[in-house]
Order: sequence, then C-alpha cells, then structure tokens
Amino acid sequence: MSELIPVLETLIADVQAGRPAALCTIVKTKGSTPQAPGATMLVRGDFSTLGTLGGGCVEAEVRKQAFQLLQQDRAALLDYLLNHDYGWDDGLICGGRMFVGVSPITSAAGLAPFQDALARARRREPACIPIIVEHEGVRQEYRVNLEVPPTLLIAGAGHVGQAVARLAVEVDFHVVVFDDRADCAAPERFPPGVELVVDDIARGLREFAIDPECYVLIVTRGHNHDQQALEAVVRQDLRYLGLIGSRRKSRMILDGLTEAGVPPERAERVRTPIGLSIGAVTVAEIAVSVVAELVQVRRQSGPALVEGPFEVSDSKR
Repeated sequence: MSELIPVLETLIADVQAGRPAALCTIVKTKGSTPQAPGATMLVRGDFSTLGTLGGGCVEAEVRKQAFQLLQQDRAALLDYLLNHDYGWDDGLICGGRMFVGVSPITSAAGLAPFQDALARARRREPACIPIIVEHEGVRQEYRVNLEVPPTLLIAGAGHVGQAVARLAVEVDFHVVVFDDRADCAAPERFPPGVELVVDDIARGLREFAIDPECYVLIVTRGHNHDQQALEAVVRQDLRYLGLIGSRRKSRMILDGLTEAGVPPERAERVRTPIGLSIGAVTVAEIAVSVVAELVQVRRQSGPALVEGPFEVSDSKR
C-alpha cells in the first residue's frame, strides 16, 4: 500500500490542477516477469512518471504508449511478451507475459473513487482503485486492492525487537512495541510510525485490541517475561505467533503453558524457533530472518492484489 499512496496523491493533485494523468497497472502476468500484478506507474502530462513496473524497455514502452493514450483520452489493455524485443539492451529477457491496464484520468469528475480509496487507506481500512480499460471493443474494470498494513505486535524493545521493528516498517507492517522499560521503548530508538507502549508487557498485550489478522512476536529479555507475554495472547486467533529462543527454552515455556491449562492445539500454533533458516548469527541477521518469515506468511495467505476483469456497468460508461 505504501508504494501506491504517493502515486494516488500525485494523481489527485495533478488532475485537480488541470493536468491529466494516466494510471498504468500490471493487471495480469504469465510466466516470469519483473513485477507482479498490482505494480503501478503514473504517467503524467509532462511525460514524467512516478512508481515503477519493473524498469527496462517494457517500462519505457508503457510510458510511451500511455502518454499517447493520455493525449487521446483513451483507455487500453497493453500486452507485452518479455522476449528479445524488450530485453536485448538490459538483460530483461524473462520469457513471461505482462498485461498492463492504462486508465487516463482527465477531469476532477473521475477522481472520486481514488479519493475515497486514499481516505480509506489512511484510516487503515480495506480499499481498492478501479482500472477501466478497453479490450477488444469491450470496456472492462480491474480492481487493485490497497493493502492494509498488517499489525505486528512486538513484545520486547531490546536489540532484536528494535531491529525487527525497523525492518518490518520498511516492508509495510504497522508496528507496536511493548516493554516495561521506558529507556528501551524510547522514540529515539525506533523509526517514525512505530507505536510504543510502556507498560507491563503482558498487561499491555491483554489490553490491546487484537484481531485475527495480527502478528505477534515475543522477544523479551527473559524466560519469565516470554512466558507471561505468551500466556497473554496464546488463546487468541492470530495470523502469526512467534517466540524467540532455543528449542530447549521454547519447549520449557510451551510445557509451562500446558501445565497452566492452555489447550495443546493452541500451544502447537506457536512458531519457535522463529525466522527462516538462513544461518543467522548477528542481531541484524536474525531480524532479516524473522521479517522474511513474516513476509512469507503474509504473502502465502493474503488476498490477490488485483481482481477482475469485471464488466463495466452503464453507470461507468
């Protein structure tokens, strides 16, 4: 979502100022391509662009064709086969096929769905933008979903929690960090946008409005805090629940949960040790492995970024 926000903001500002622009979105791919459906580029009236479709000759060709379509106020579905025609000068010979929807927006009257989507996204609500195209004489609509950044709760503001928070923000997670030490959960230790909760960690987690789409990562400074934090959330339905530590430590904590009356099936949902197996040793490497696992979970179970095509109703003609 974060990559689309500046594109939409610029689109709205340009059109309101009387400068038409064209949204170019990859709506479908086949085989190997440099970008996935949902990648969007704005072609502006001065021939400049914002966003990317993967670079290279294909992006340059889309830019040229989209600018021509913008001058004609005509929408189209462009079809590119990524062979030697588009890859000889930069090595981009993927062999796949990319379909790009080009939708010119030429007047403020056409901005309503984009303004609504932007407002929803800023409120962290699901939203989508329409890409209306002409294809074989038929008007069709693709819908590009603006992803709501998933919430990642990090129990522990130590070195690992800090490193994970920094990376998670970069890949568009909404991060909330819990710690009972004000000097650790201090704004200067974290990037802008990270929420900090200075409180007893377990209590803070229990009082947070957790929903089934939340990710929870437990990386506190000790076994007792880990167990208390885990007990606070383990009965909740979560997208991801991870606990840092060795297999021996994790087994002790999970056994403690069972002794405390937590159903075995709940304890078995805890991912531990956390992170993808990349041989991580340093704090920074551990953070990379953990955030990679978070992204893997997100992408394996998330909704499609582009839906369609749908037939365009008379009201949109």
